[in-house]
Amino acid sequence: MERGNRLAVIAIVVEDPDSVSLMNETLHDYGMYIIGRMGIPVRERGVSLISIAIDAPCSVISAVTGKLGKINGVSVKAAYSKV
Repeated sequence: MERGNRLAVIAIVVEDPDSVSLMNETLHDYGMYIIGRMGIPVRERGVSLISIAIDAPCSVISAVTGKLGKINGVSVKAAYSKV
């Protein structure tokens, strides 16, 4: 871990399937910081739940969550580690 980086989990709820490609493009732009990703499609509700583990400066985590949050049909929250 680089000095000044934080570990965080970004929770993403995708309710609009048309938003997936823009969300993936955004995540690709920050791929160097992403440790892992898990996606769970909830087909019967038409929703996808995604969690992203990230190791990055707070400014980067804020930037990615901000960009994701502006995408129509996408809700996002971040939880930071204390170390």
